This record gives sequence, C-alpha cells and structure tokens, in this order.
Amino acid sequence: MLAQQYDARDNKLHLNQVPIPEPREHELLVKIKNASLCHSDVMLFEPNDQGLVLGKNPVTIGHEATGTVVGRGSGEAANKFRDGDNVGFLCAVECCFDCLNCRTVHNSWCVTGKTKMQGFTLDGYFQEYAVVDARAAMVLPEGLDVNTAAPLFCAGVTAFHGIQDCELDPGQWVTIIGCGGLGHLGIQYAKAMGLKVIGLDIADQALEEAKNCGADHVFNSSKDKDWKDKVLEITGGGVDAAVNFTASKKSYDDCPAIIKPGQGLLMVVGIPRDPLQLNALDIALGRFRVKGSNNGTCYNMRPAIEFSAKHNIQPHQTLYQLEELPKMIDLMKSHKAQGRMGIVFEGGKSHL
Repeated sequence: MLAQQYDARDNKLHLNQVPIPEPREHELLVKIKNASLCHSDVMLFEPNDQGLVLGKNPVTIGHEATGTVVGRGSGEAANKFRDGDNVGFLCAVECCFDCLNCRTVHNSWCVTGKTKMQGFTLDGYFQEYAVVDARAAMVLPEGLDVNTAAPLFCAGVTAFHGIQDCELDPGQWVTIIGCGGLGHLGIQYAKAMGLKVIGLDIADQALEEAKNCGADHVFNSSKDKDWKDKVLEITGGGVDAAVNFTASKKSYDDCPAIIKPGQGLLMVVGIPRDPLQLNALDIALGRFRVKGSNNGTCYNMRPAIEFSAKHNIQPHQTLYQLEELPKMIDLMKSHKAQGRMGIVFEGGKSHL
C-alpha cells in the first residue's frame, strides 16, 4: 500500500510502498476513508521541547482518521465490531486503557509506561490501511459521513472538551483564539452550548471561517491595535473564558488582558514550541484561573462524537490527494489553510 512517511534523516516526507499490517488480537484492520492533517503532525518537522517524540523511522504520519473495518483480531474487544462497520478512533495504543490514569487523565500517563502514539512513535493514518486498537474505536453514529468525519477524532474531541471543560453557562462569553482547524469546530460547539463567541486570529480567511461558524464578533489581532479594548467593551469587562487553540506563545501572553478578573479562565489547548510564562502573582491573587483540556481518551471520545452528530457539527474540510500532503503541510505552516485539510481514499487510491 502507499504511505506518506516522515524520515528524520532528511526531515522530509516520502511516499513509500509499505506492507499492509496484520491486526493483533485486540486490533481492527481499517480501510482508511478520510485522514486529516493536524498541527501536531507539522510539529514533527520543527524543533520543539514540548515532549513530542518520534519512534520508528521512517514513520507514517497522521493521527486523525475514519475508515471501514475490513479485518479483526480474535479478542473480545475486536469482536464487538463487524466487517463493514464505519469507525473512528484515537491514536493512543499499547496502553492498558484500564488504570486510573487511562480512565480519568490521559492514556499518555498509563501506569505501564508503554503508551505509543500512532503517527509519531508508530505508523499512523496517511496510508491506505491501518491497524487500530478496538478499545479506542467506535462505530460512527448516524449522521456522520465516514468520508468526511476524520477531523472529529482529534480536532473535534479536543475542541469539544476545550469548550465543555470551561463549565460555562449559556449566555456567557468565550473567546476562541485560533479559528482554523480546531477553532472553527470550537466555535460551532460553543454556539451549540448557547455561548456568546469572539473569534481571534491573525489570518483573515480564518476569521471568515469563524463568522461562517457563528462567531458573534471577530478580530484580527495582528491588524487591529485596539482589539483588546474592544473585547473588554463588548463583554463588559472581559470574557468568562479564553480558549487558546493556537501554537502561538504570544497569543497566550495576550490572554490575561481580556479575561474577566476574578472569574475568568484561561483554557490551555494549543501547544506552542516554547514553554508558557504566566505571572505567579496573577494566579496566586485569583486574577484568572488556568486549566487544561487534553485531546481525548476512549472514555471522553463518545460524548464528543455523539454531541457532534446530534448538533450537526461539521468539519469544514478541503480535500487533497495523498500525493499532495506536502502541499497541505506548507499551507498549514503559512497560515493559508481554511478549516481542516484532509485526504479521501477510495478504491485503494486517494482522490479529490
């Protein structure tokens, strides 16, 4: 089969022929239908000190996909599925899925210490077939199309919990920082939860996407020098939560100025290349709170996906061919992408 593989020796992608994998006892063999690009994939090409680790080399990238079951292992978890099921899944594998950390924190912190991430330490989903852990998979609910739903199984779960975990009431204000691949979904979730939304970005096309998704106000923080004052005026003193989906350290530095003092929350979702710097006095005196929202486990995946189906949350996705993945990465790096970018596979080959 064809696979887009990252090679650390030249820091480039290569379209390689690789064997189709065989499912182990607890695994499903999935014919990939839709694989989409996440900013975390692009971080492979950049230096970072945020814990992103490469495993095998070369490795098939991509950790966000949907597909159809075409084979199964003999284990109990795999036998809950049937050939022909349309499924989505998360990328954490080799963990126990049962310890307290797996169930309530994240599979990354599994007590076994053996967790690997497909697309980074093991082959991911920019290939025609993949094996996935049946315990981290689910059948798509009615209303979700296997050919377009891939972004929901990272971006969607992440954006949903990034908004829901703010624990806001309908009518409160939330700022979505970064209105692209994650943010355009976050805006849809926020509106479906009855929140008032301000979208912030540095790319005009992303702000257009934000308006299309229902944002009440949008600002280009690189062009409008008064955007902070305008946010404070609109919200009557600051937003109740600022949810940062970007990899920009500067955007995190800007957040405290627009958060409502004493009540507001900074929700950390995006992972900048450099560590965050927060004023300890702000935290100690309660100027604002800081909270994180991870990209999902098999335990919090289902509520996000079912909410998406119920409220018709749709990833806005531009489709490419598998051979065009380097172009997709360049577009993401240059902030020229709008919504999500993905690949659809059909009949063993990707198509537009």
